[in-house]
Amino acid sequence: MFKALVLQQDDHQTVAQLQQIDEASLPNENIEVAVEYSSLNYKDGLAITGKGRVVRSFPMVPGIDFSGTVTVSSDKRFKTGDKVVLTGHGVGEKHWGGMAEKAKVSADWLVPLVDGLDTKQAMKIGTAGLTSMLSIMALEEAGLKPEQGEVLVTGASGGVGSVAITLLHALGYDVVALTGRIENSRSLETLGASRVISRDEMLLDNKPLDKQLWAGVIDTVGSHILAKALSQTQYGGAIAACGMAAGIDLPTTVMPFILRGVTLVGIDSVYCPYARRIQAWQRLAKLLPESFFEQACEQITLDQVPDYAEKILQGQVKGRLVINI
Repeated sequence: MFKALVLQQDDHQTVAQLQQIDEASLPNENIEVAVEYSSLNYKDGLAITGKGRVVRSFPMVPGIDFSGTVTVSSDKRFKTGDKVVLTGHGVGEKHWGGMAEKAKVSADWLVPLVDGLDTKQAMKIGTAGLTSMLSIMALEEAGLKPEQGEVLVTGASGGVGSVAITLLHALGYDVVALTGRIENSRSLETLGASRVISRDEMLLDNKPLDKQLWAGVIDTVGSHILAKALSQTQYGGAIAACGMAAGIDLPTTVMPFILRGVTLVGIDSVYCPYARRIQAWQRLAKLLPESFFEQACEQITLDQVPDYAEKILQGQVKGRLVINI
């Protein structure tokens, strides 16, 4: 038997409960992992509260990422005792996820823990940090360089935003943090933001083309904020769109793309190819300072997850939430 957070449907409502699960109930996959840490992401919040159509079938163990130690393997790529990390691949949505003491998953979904990180640090980074690194890599490939000007990070107080600020600062960029919680300004500046602006500034009159402000943008929220950022991106600049917390719509025009040559790159961390994942994890291990793991992360327990799932959807969570399984 092992402990897990289990989601069930009761009269079309999602109910989350800690349960003892028989090992025989684990999915029929080729790698078994003793989970050490998971993390609570925005998507997990949607799944656990039932406020988003994330979970495809019930019962479901949530948790879109985890780290731990291989205990059983029938795949030559991994052996007993290997430290591994899982992000994405529908885990916690279509397949049982990381908010449990044990997980059984496909070897195709795992990556080995890279040198320089332990399993706790890996989940302090988690899906959010991987998404941040993939976004920066995309901006670099689009030609972004530190000397070109300020880089805007939207949703800066959240998990993706906080890691993105830290990484951009480490790479020498001048970072502007956009947040709906201006009271977090000091902590965002500590992470590396040169200045902080209120989300309200981006909700004002949205012109097809506005004053050119940003050399690049990492956008975690979508909708009107992304549209405004597009209108303010410099000639030849680039935006990495990696979230949709504000909505899936994009009320913009083709003018930023045609008249300013702006590049909009979509970032998917769920099915990102193995080689690119490894590259991103290796860079994360090298770039993130020890201060990030101390300042931008909070640890919680499995029984606290349902309460924090509500908080993360209400914008009451700052930085990363790591679950000590």
